[in-house]
Amino acid sequence: MQTATIRWTQSERFDGLTPSGHHLALDSDRESNIGPGPMELLLVALGSCTATDIVLILAKKRQKLESLEVTVSGERAEQPPRVWTRLDVVFRVRGHNAQGGPIDEKAVADAVRLSEEKYCSVAAMLKKTAALTTRFEIVPA
Repeated sequence: MQTATIRWTQSERFDGLTPSGHHLALDSDRESNIGPGPMELLLVALGSCTATDIVLILAKKRQKLESLEVTVSGERAEQPPRVWTRLDVVFRVRGHNAQGGPIDEKAVADAVRLSEEKYCSVAAMLKKTAALTTRFEIVPA
């Protein structure tokens, strides 16, 4: 079992200790905004989870990434609990194939689909409350 520890520091501020030993300052008060809030960290978690999948899948497909940017946008429910109800993930990919030509569009599409449908644990959890859409753009080298 993995364990995170969260310690209250003051007001709506907390120090989080991740299971891997990293400290993270959190702030639920968006006015003081000393650190990220818990719900926005879910956007970062989704983006980094799916980005990891994309990197690994494209490497297996012999596609050489030069850059990858993932933008995650979301809308929350109006009433508590204010869960994510809509999430939009956009991948901006630049790279080339093993022969030096443009990155293969089908390989990118397959990687995005596999991440969303099979590999990304964060997406699997968030899809229980949110409609999730994904799209990708290939940025010219």
